[in-house]
Parts: sequence; C-alpha cells; structure tokens
Amino acid sequence: MNYLVVVAHPDDEVLGAGATIHKLIENGNKVAVAIMASQAAARKDLSSTLSDDATEALSIIGVEEKYEANFPNIKMNTVPHLELVQFIEACIEDWKAEAIITHHPSDTNNDHVMTSYAVQAASRLFQRRSGVPALKELLYMEVPSSTEWSFDSSANRFTPNFFVEIGKKGIETKIKALSAYKGVMRPYPHPRSKEALEGLAAYRGVQAGCNYAEAFECVLKRV
Repeated sequence: MNYLVVVAHPDDEVLGAGATIHKLIENGNKVAVAIMASQAAARKDLSSTLSDDATEALSIIGVEEKYEANFPNIKMNTVPHLELVQFIEACIEDWKAEAIITHHPSDTNNDHVMTSYAVQAASRLFQRRSGVPALKELLYMEVPSSTEWSFDSSANRFTPNFFVEIGKKGIETKIKALSAYKGVMRPYPHPRSKEALEGLAAYRGVQAGCNYAEAFECVLKRV
C-alpha cells in the first residue's frame, strides 16, 4: 500500500511515526513524506543543514520520496487554507496515496493543527476529482513534546485506538533517525530524550499488550 505521511516540520515524521514507517517499508509498503514548512525558520538552534538532516533521517527509516513545501513556520495559520490543501492534494495524486498519517487536530502546535485540517480536506479529493481513488486509511499520530500539551479541555484530545508493535529494533531505529536532526534530541527528562521516547514506546506497548509500540488514532479504515 502507498502511505503518505504529511507533517508540518522536519522531524515530526520521525517523532510521530518513525518506527512505524520503517516497519511498513520493511513489510513491502511504499512510504513518502510531505513536509509543509521544510525550512522551519523559527526553530530554536536551527540546523544549517536541515534539508540534509531530513534526507539522512528519512534514509535511516527507509524513505526515498520526500515532498517539500515552504509554508511559513509557526505562521501556517496566515496561509489560505486552500493553498495548504492543494499542496497535499498534489502529493496524494503524484504518490497515488492510499493511506495518510498526519497530526492530531488537537495538538498544541498551531502548524500541526493547520496541517491536520488541510489533510482532512484533502482526504476527500476523490469526491471532487474523477480518477482519484478513496483513501483506505487515515491515522492521526502523536508528536512527543507537542500532542500531549493540548490544553483545550473542550477538544477531543489524542485517544489512541490503533497500535503498531515496533519492538526494540524499531525504537532504536527511530532514535537513530531522530538523532540525524541536529539539535532536536534533548537530555532527560525532555520528551525528546532517548529515555522518554523509549518509555513512551514501552507504555504504548503495554497498552496494546505487545513489546514496544507507536500509537495512533484511526479515523478512517476502509477494507
């Protein structure tokens, strides 16, 4: 199956679904990553080699196809919604995507929220354009240091109902890929520390009765 992982920033794909992406590819699926704000210009300690970092990280988890847009970092809410949607639609068509993984709409990061809303609209492309098949799967992922900080109690927060067992090898590959992004990893107890990522994977595994897992909220599954 062709998976498209749509993320706001470089590193979100690894933080949210790096081990799952690696497993999908090892199992014969094809995965492409679409990055909305590829320059991430507002990032603290911005890497001068961010694009190369992303290429290396994606190579570690097995991704060969990358789509990049240059929407403004932490200003995506200033971009017309239609422009965000059209970029994602173009990726869907080019990749012939059958499934999408993206951010949860109740994330605390506004760029993540805008990306999620744009994906929701783009996922209905088959209703607007002939020849485009309907998606078979749509998953929301969690991005440590962001998704869990959703303070809006009126919103439906991330509630995982779909778990992918990744094993020890999976979490090690995820951490290795994330480490390719200069300045992203932090010392414990930061959510982007090695210990925290291992702990989250262990906890999600316990929830699902397996050995290490990444968690998702499945909002669409068509068999």
